[in-house]
Amino acid sequence: MVQKERGVTQSDQGNELDSEAILEEVQEATDLQIQTGELIYGLMDKPPLFESIFVAFQHVLAAFVGIITPPLLICTNLGLDAANTSYIISMSLFASGVCTFIQCKTFGPVGSGLLSLQGTSFAFLGSILGVGATALQAGRSPEQALALIFGVCFFGAFVNVILSRFLHLLNKIVTPIVTGTLVMLIGLSLIKTGVESMAGGPAAKANGTFANTQNLALAGVVFLIVILLTLSKNQYIRMGAIAIGLFVGYVAASVMGLVNFSTLSTLPVVSLPVPFRYGMSFELSALLPFLILFPLTAIESVGDLTATSAVTKEPIQGPVYFRRIKAGVLADGLNSSLAALLNTFPVTTFSQNTGVIQMTGVGSRYVGFFVSGILVLLGLLPIVGGFFQAIPQPVLGAATSIMFGSIAVAGLKIVASEHLDRRSTIIVAVSLAMGLGVVFVPELFNDKPAIIKNILPPVHQRVV
Repeated sequence: MVQKERGVTQSDQGNELDSEAILEEVQEATDLQIQTGELIYGLMDKPPLFESIFVAFQHVLAAFVGIITPPLLICTNLGLDAANTSYIISMSLFASGVCTFIQCKTFGPVGSGLLSLQGTSFAFLGSILGVGATALQAGRSPEQALALIFGVCFFGAFVNVILSRFLHLLNKIVTPIVTGTLVMLIGLSLIKTGVESMAGGPAAKANGTFANTQNLALAGVVFLIVILLTLSKNQYIRMGAIAIGLFVGYVAASVMGLVNFSTLSTLPVVSLPVPFRYGMSFELSALLPFLILFPLTAIESVGDLTATSAVTKEPIQGPVYFRRIKAGVLADGLNSSLAALLNTFPVTTFSQNTGVIQMTGVGSRYVGFFVSGILVLLGLLPIVGGFFQAIPQPVLGAATSIMFGSIAVAGLKIVASEHLDRRSTIIVAVSLAMGLGVVFVPELFNDKPAIIKNILPPVHQRVV
């Protein structure tokens, strides 16, 4: 999910990134590339049609769960109905397809031109849930809460647009101690959301089935399957562990009568994008946490794009590399604004697709065009979103709990990579105390101004 952040510095000539800061981060990827042989198709090669489609489907499968899970969790916590949830999941797929095309194709200074996929970012999940909960507490409807979320995401994304011109300053502003602690907090604070889903979620609390034996048994099976598959020596099985776990859980839940397919028949055959469908509003207090998170995703994208460059045997230093990095981060920012217009949430580069390049030996950016087309087509079919909207909470919670735990571990690794002197220890300690404090005691700020609630959001709290 959230990768280890890579610092960037400006060279003496002022026109390229210091590659030494990220060489260690991509060494493992490069070693695997050497072990698995030479690239079959390089960046500018055009594989045959069948091979391109076959590889494109592998990229889609690797990214699919990551794309649809954040909107599914957000819609569930906001209390949106099945039709709106299905629509937003569809738009997440559609937006990911469009944004992937922009990132792979390049339009002037926008887009890295690498085989880099764009998908919904988990990094914003906590703050989005916090803003949504605060809006619901203020008496707004779920649709009005969405309008506020899309508004702050639209304007917040321009932070990355600006930062793309000043990447060399990021390591001075956002240090590994800061980013690592933030990533750790994102994962730790979301674990409660995942565990509550394992017990049945808000609906189960309402009907009295919360944490009953059936829910916990179903969640436990999915949880165990994901763990066992993740430990497999087969790389394809490891990559598909979450998807396989969800599929098995879905089938088991269907047999148990826990899946409601009735809403599928009410969905239209095709759902076209409707920009501003939920409107767009704005509050400065709600924007503040996003001003911190967008630079974090910019650093993540630098690392992901560097890894993709390495495994496709493209430069990881020099003017060509630096131009691609700047264009990629610029695309991240503009694409996140575009996603908000299309009624979905911020996007970022996906790292898991680097593994697909390594295993297939295909690094051609033209494959990205097919990936884009597949995602767009899936996004136009509401039944896809409806199918995933019907996933029972225990199944989804079991899979996401592991994902959230992995995010926390990724942050821990970032912090552990730095020397923890007294000052750094205090920074981490205070951040964890304040960040997790509002998760454990969400009522702490119930009567406080919205600006405080949005900076320290009780991400697991859902107001009905």
